[in-house]
Amino acid sequence: MGEILEFKKPKLSEKHKGKILCKNGFHKWEIVQSQKFDVKAGKLLTVYRCKRCSEVKNKFE
Repeated sequence: MGEILEFKKPKLSEKHKGKILCKNGFHKWEIVQSQKFDVKAGKLLTVYRCKRCSEVKNKFE
């Protein structure tokens, strides 16, 4: 006979871990290395992506 697995509901703190910080403006930005130059504007472009919520932010230099 097979093993019986118990499935538990995740706690609310585990379910929404890190999302409250992003909603309050405290993102965890990391630089995306795949895109570096904007052809239309002709400027260097730095693309940031939040690790927690995957929001994207662009910065022209």
